[in-house]
Amino acid sequence: MSASSRSLRDTLAAVVVTAAAFALYARVEWPWFVLGWVGLVPWLATLDRLATIRGALASGLAMSVAFVLGVFAWFAIAVAGYGHLPVSVGFAVLILLAPVVQPQFVVFAAVRHLARRYWGEAGAAFAGAGAYVGTEWLTGKLFGDTLGHGFYASVWLRQAADIGGAPGLTFVLVLFNECVLLALRGAVRMRKERGVRPTAGSATGCATVARDLRAMDRTAEVPHLALPVAAAVALVLLPLGYGMVRYRTLTADAPGTAPVTVGLVQADIGQYGRLAAERGTYDAVRYILNSYFALSADALERARLDLLLWPETVYPTTFGKPKSADGAAFDAELARLVAVTGVPLVFGAYDADGDREFNAAVLLEPEGNGRVAFETYRKAWLFPLTERVPAWMDRPWLRARFPWLGTWTPGDGSRVLDVRLADGRTLRVSPLICYDAVDPQIVIAAVRQGAEMIATLSNDSWFSVGGGPLLHLIVSSFRSLETRRPQVRVTNTGISTVIVPTGEWLGTLDVHARGTVVQAVTPVNDRSTLMLRWGDWFGPTAGLAAVVLLGIGVARGPRR
Repeated sequence: MSASSRSLRDTLAAVVVTAAAFALYARVEWPWFVLGWVGLVPWLATLDRLATIRGALASGLAMSVAFVLGVFAWFAIAVAGYGHLPVSVGFAVLILLAPVVQPQFVVFAAVRHLARRYWGEAGAAFAGAGAYVGTEWLTGKLFGDTLGHGFYASVWLRQAADIGGAPGLTFVLVLFNECVLLALRGAVRMRKERGVRPTAGSATGCATVARDLRAMDRTAEVPHLALPVAAAVALVLLPLGYGMVRYRTLTADAPGTAPVTVGLVQADIGQYGRLAAERGTYDAVRYILNSYFALSADALERARLDLLLWPETVYPTTFGKPKSADGAAFDAELARLVAVTGVPLVFGAYDADGDREFNAAVLLEPEGNGRVAFETYRKAWLFPLTERVPAWMDRPWLRARFPWLGTWTPGDGSRVLDVRLADGRTLRVSPLICYDAVDPQIVIAAVRQGAEMIATLSNDSWFSVGGGPLLHLIVSSFRSLETRRPQVRVTNTGISTVIVPTGEWLGTLDVHARGTVVQAVTPVNDRSTLMLRWGDWFGPTAGLAAVVLLGIGVARGPRR
């Protein structure tokens, strides 16, 4: 076998091993969480053997493809189901999208390869890690995912998210993998160096060689083993120590305000288009509303609620601007529920402005005397293609070929809704709709405006198979970790739960469960974090540092 064939074989084997490790790491639970700390090592080792930038780019592309196949296979199944396509087509789409879904592997491989020429192993590790998280920030990844989300498995480590968000944790994880590789290399070097033995010479010569070996061991141990081991230990202990202190502080804090009791309703009804095709539009809406009315009655019997929440698009038509007499009658039923119970309701619906339609969250509040008032939040981040199509590619022939393409218009951004409670208090809520939870800046802006609680409405039914619901929940949970605001999250098919500021989930309804969550939630209005002060700062800062480091290296020239 030729040297090039062996190199290709080794690279592909390392790519597969790394992708398999992160497929298990993506379960975000012990003991698989440990794999994230060493999972990159096989691939990094083969990257260092590649002589050309072209080889590094090819290896990064291969890693992107293997990673999406290992971690995001559920998306291929979801694409096939949503578009009524064969599963094989779904996987073909996933493979073609790999460089778009996971572009950071390609950029990381190239930057790391170039940085080794100018800065050696340690400089390449820093530049590569910075390029990794910087690329994720710059490209705005489709799923908002990053390796740092796996830190959710550790109660203490995840608390460091309020400093640099999930990107900061990713940076730590990538650097730790680099330290492991350097430590392994150092151990191998030391073993080879210690294996040197004098073959001839006088007793004096033997003593001289032995003395030289001892001196070599002392000088070799520092750069080859001690430094990467010390760095790896620091990368674990620093966030761990911070997390322990932060967690104890947060759990020991006396609540600043009295708790509110929320009710979340999950009816396990999805695929509204299919439901309408089977039952007819009117009967489909009737069935959905009846289900949510019945479950809401159950929640109202269990406790005196301050707020009731239904999921995204649970009311699959415009509210307040009915399109028919039947729509007006449905609007009246929802208003009657709120007027009779006296409990504010937040639910997903549509909103319209002329010929533009929006995915919306509606806050319906009792005003007394049988009257109600409502406010609307319009979803800001729309999922590409399924919810909106960019103007440059929106063509009649495309819509004729793919009738499921979205037609919604994005909203203006974050908003805080003032919910008037029965006891006279005002609860300031930041609504999010599904994909909004991917963007930290939406929540940060809302908390800066005074939001005391996050209310996330989602429709996860189109990717309810595999790891999609868990990933979406964990990404949403980081919004609470970063801002230290509680979050109530309700979906139509799961996972619905209450997320406290330290990240724990309370009263969880799993995928395809049908029921309600009734939970006391304490609003927070007086906690600050570095993320709230500086915004989503870590990704651009790390990316800029990588560019500067590489630029200085190019200007200075290759190291000897």
